[in-house]
Amino acid sequence: MTAGGVAVAFAGAAAVPAGAAEGGVSFTEVAVNGGKPIVIGVKEEVEVHAVFRMTTKLKYDSGPTVFPYRGRPDGGDTLHSSVIGSDCEIVNKAKGVCDFEERLYIDPRHLDFGNEDAGTWRTAARVLLAGDAHDTDDENLPLQVKRATRVTVNASPEPVAKGKTITVSGRVTRANWDTHTYQGYAGRTVSLQFKAAGTSSYRTVRKATSNSTGALKATVKATGPGTWRWTYYGNSTSGARSSTGDYVAVR
Repeated sequence: MTAGGVAVAFAGAAAVPAGAAEGGVSFTEVAVNGGKPIVIGVKEEVEVHAVFRMTTKLKYDSGPTVFPYRGRPDGGDTLHSSVIGSDCEIVNKAKGVCDFEERLYIDPRHLDFGNEDAGTWRTAARVLLAGDAHDTDDENLPLQVKRATRVTVNASPEPVAKGKTITVSGRVTRANWDTHTYQGYAGRTVSLQFKAAGTSSYRTVRKATSNSTGALKATVKATGPGTWRWTYYGNSTSGARSSTGDYVAVR
């Protein structure tokens, strides 16, 4: 693997090489993060895997990259702090076809990274050509960048007599990229789910709406032993998340 140029170019900063844009390059089979949303917390740098194919007979100075952008692919905002790309894996030498693999890193602690960066981004591909030129293409591939969520659960009493009431509480919080903390996520519809002892899957029992601090609460009848959890399915700017399970014995 060879290191790509460090392009600390979050919102508001263009990372465009000098020189004129050129043709003669095509990028295909682009896949970023396996097509899944990029979900980012408040402290941990996120590694995003990407693969793509480049076809060109032109000489280039450094390895090509793909990256998220907003605005224009060759002059808008980009969303990565560094890129590590592979060398060419030759597919067809005569036609100049190579496959590449890439690791793109996003650090939520970067000064220019904030809550406004959640949502839809697009994907661009770029290669720096010999002679101070470049080729940058819009790959027509949307990317969803989302704020991470967390969900907790507590079911009580434990154990409980059959037919008695179980109170299941919890809390849903969401990453605030401006303050680098998780804060209560109000007004969210969250599913209360139950997995009966001896079974392998959860089923939704009911839904609850988080209050102003993100707190959740529901009461249910104890019909048998099993595990309770809360599941939030996310939205366009927030990732999906399930709590751990809380097992309740019924006697």
